[in-house]
Amino acid sequence: MNFGQLITAMVTPFDEHGDIDYTAAGTLIEHLLDTGSDALVIAGTTGESPTLTAAEKTELFRFTVKAVNGRVPVIAGTGTNSTRESIELTRAAEAAGADGVMLVVPYYNKPSQEGMYEHFKAIAAATSLPVMLYNIPGRSTVNMEIDTIVRLAQIPNITAIKEAGGNLDTMAAIIERTPDNFAVYSGDDALTLPTLTIGGSGVVSVASHVIGREMKAMMKAFHIGQFQEAAALHRRLLPLMNELFAAPNPSPVKAALTLQGLPAGGLRLPMVPLSDTELASLANVLDQLKFRKIA
Repeated sequence: MNFGQLITAMVTPFDEHGDIDYTAAGTLIEHLLDTGSDALVIAGTTGESPTLTAAEKTELFRFTVKAVNGRVPVIAGTGTNSTRESIELTRAAEAAGADGVMLVVPYYNKPSQEGMYEHFKAIAAATSLPVMLYNIPGRSTVNMEIDTIVRLAQIPNITAIKEAGGNLDTMAAIIERTPDNFAVYSGDDALTLPTLTIGGSGVVSVASHVIGREMKAMMKAFHIGQFQEAAALHRRLLPLMNELFAAPNPSPVKAALTLQGLPAGGLRLPMVPLSDTELASLANVLDQLKFRKIA
């Protein structure tokens, strides 16, 4: 399955009691589809997956599949640091009607490269869904090496990777050494355009909550050969992309959505809202770029 170019890792809205706010989630889904998202990742890190129970994730998968109603692919974040739990969640996502799953490198228990390979191989074998690997050494503390990714890309339903190591040389090597139909996505918004220039497929984005139309325009400009326009858009959007990661994700993007008048809700501990200083800095960047309010 082609997941498209601009994939949004959607936040999970919470109500005043800290429960999932499904009305807000529905509004947010429509906003993301209206502003250019080609696919949605549900219950990823941006969706505060570490604080969601398995039952909450499963219900969120069901809700999103129903709300999206086939308009774009729904990718369920089912990866954990337990292979058994990941398999159970992946099967639940498949039963809920998800179009694919995203599997993060196991965190905290620090598996070897062979352990990672066997982990992902076992989950892929338990589902017919396409699998997107997710390498994010800054959060998992271990890095999935290029050789391991190349091995995993030989498994038929492992079809993509979200590479969030921030290294273009690494992404270029993955693109070069994996099959042509293996998709490499940047996990860093600021590297969206550079990733396209080396042959990457697109981005799994946080910033697209706020600047989806502009990011889509940048990618379109690149693909039709308007490189100067794409570069100018990249430079314009970069300050906001960076500001959205000035504090731990997803605190800044939830604040930005609230400033835009969209229902993002609060956060679950241990995530906390932005400080007054952080919020003022974010609002200033949004104002400078005229992204403070939606049309």
